[in-house]
Amino acid sequence: MKPCLVFQSDFTYKEGAVAAMYGVVKLVDPSLEILDLTHEIPQYDIWSASFRLHQVLPFWPKGTIFVSVVDPGVGTARKACVALTQSGHLIVSPDNGALTHIAQFIGLKEVREISPEHRFNSPYKTSVFNGRDIFGYVGALLASGQLKLEQVGPLYGDFKALEIPDPKCEEHKLKGILEIQDPNFGNVWTNIPIRYAHDLDFKVKDKIHCEIFHKGQLKLKQSCIYGATFGEVDLYQPILYCNELECLALALNQDNYAQTYNVGQGPDWTIVLSQESYV
Repeated sequence: MKPCLVFQSDFTYKEGAVAAMYGVVKLVDPSLEILDLTHEIPQYDIWSASFRLHQVLPFWPKGTIFVSVVDPGVGTARKACVALTQSGHLIVSPDNGALTHIAQFIGLKEVREISPEHRFNSPYKTSVFNGRDIFGYVGALLASGQLKLEQVGPLYGDFKALEIPDPKCEEHKLKGILEIQDPNFGNVWTNIPIRYAHDLDFKVKDKIHCEIFHKGQLKLKQSCIYGATFGEVDLYQPILYCNELECLALALNQDNYAQTYNVGQGPDWTIVLSQESYV
């Protein structure tokens, strides 16, 4: 069976960019299956593109080809690449940091720069739609078997990586970052593994002291309940829980945590958690 193609971008569905990429895939091979990760990545947000790949890739079959196009440097000297992960998946993407989470948490076997000859022969010449003319096209060539990985282009090792600060468990405190948000519900995910909470003997219904900082400046101080499900607190009350990737996360029961408390995401947003008895 031919591998399917999974696309993500910051293009949205408000105009024709996504459909143009899909059309190129079908021109290469009408039998190829195309599915979406998301096309709602915030504009130019390479960090989110990197995290979303990490969030979903382990749940797809080996051989699946991900085409990730969040590319604020489109047409510049940044490389276009294909990465083979340790798990046997392929990622076709600009080399702008979008491989960061995969490289750190899953691992990369090899990264190849896409050679200039692997470009769709579009009737419209431009330097600002590599999603259609390079990434979608190369993804389709790979999925159809018309291009082998070793034919993509030269190997290289100095791919661009963003900084992901390590979470810490020390002195009765858990420290990490607000790694990503759930954009629909407003939950905020940290990069602190649930096992760290177990190490400090957090128990369901414990009161947890939470402090959130932006670039070192305190933005929020609150008490919340540690629980397994949202229903363990009253409506609109904060809860600290284990998310789907077994990391700690914050939510308001049936309300939007990120909007209510005006917090963001990424390495500049840090969090400190401790049981209230140690505050």
